[in-house]
Amino acid sequence: MQTLADIGEDALIRRLVAGLKLDSSVIAGPGDDCAVVLPPARNEHLLLKTDSVVEGVHFTAETPPRLIGRKAMARVISDFAAMAATPRHALITLIAPPTTTVKRVIEVYAGLRKMAELHGVNIVGGETSRGDQLIITVSMTGIAPAKGWLSRNKARAGDTLWVTGQLGGSIRGKHLRFDPRLAEAHWLAKHLPVTAMMDLSDGLSKDLPRMAASCGLGYQLAFEKVPKSRGCSLTQALGDGEDYELLFALSPHALADGLSLWKQTFPKLKLTCIGQLVADPRQADLTSGGWEHFR
Repeated sequence: MQTLADIGEDALIRRLVAGLKLDSSVIAGPGDDCAVVLPPARNEHLLLKTDSVVEGVHFTAETPPRLIGRKAMARVISDFAAMAATPRHALITLIAPPTTTVKRVIEVYAGLRKMAELHGVNIVGGETSRGDQLIITVSMTGIAPAKGWLSRNKARAGDTLWVTGQLGGSIRGKHLRFDPRLAEAHWLAKHLPVTAMMDLSDGLSKDLPRMAASCGLGYQLAFEKVPKSRGCSLTQALGDGEDYELLFALSPHALADGLSLWKQTFPKLKLTCIGQLVADPRQADLTSGGWEHFR
């Protein structure tokens, strides 16, 4: 079976970019020294994000390569969802040992491309390099209305805390097969008074304190209301991480009919109120748990 050392960088890149689907926003894609794309409209902001998946950290040597690529792209799209933004253009950096088979890399890119096409993302270039383990970095641009994007730091005391879906148990396969909540995030920004939002990548135990701290607030968590994935304990729901659900704050004046409309629009995805933000930043119910890379 051919390896990367057998075919070299140029031949590999030709195989990876063959047949890429690019829309009219791309002026120059793979093949030039830089990609060239159209700028955002006057009433839009440009958003930037980069993220890496690393063998031995985010996946194993046994993980199906298409799922590796799928996860690498979906993680970044999830961050754009967290801000009710629209992802547009991606650059892919691949680091791999020379002994990696060409087939494995082609399959990784197939996963990347399928997820990108599903969400209207153009893969416009990237880089390849040799290394001791497989690493895929996705750098992405996106757009959002100048007055319509969401951050994690605008909530106020008294706002209620909500999550989509169920939490915990990601290691059973959800971390490879999750769907970024892009459509759901845009719907929330349009129909409900969302004051802060982020995606749950490191676990509720880590991400909820981050949101509260960025707002200069504390929080009260209703532990009994935290939605748990089937077969998961509360500890797992709080700390497993890689849920990629949305955590958001709502003004207490949110209208009940808005929440009812959610049920009609997304009947298979539950919204759960799990607590409230409070004025005292010292008030916090979570003191440990969640994922941290350097521990």
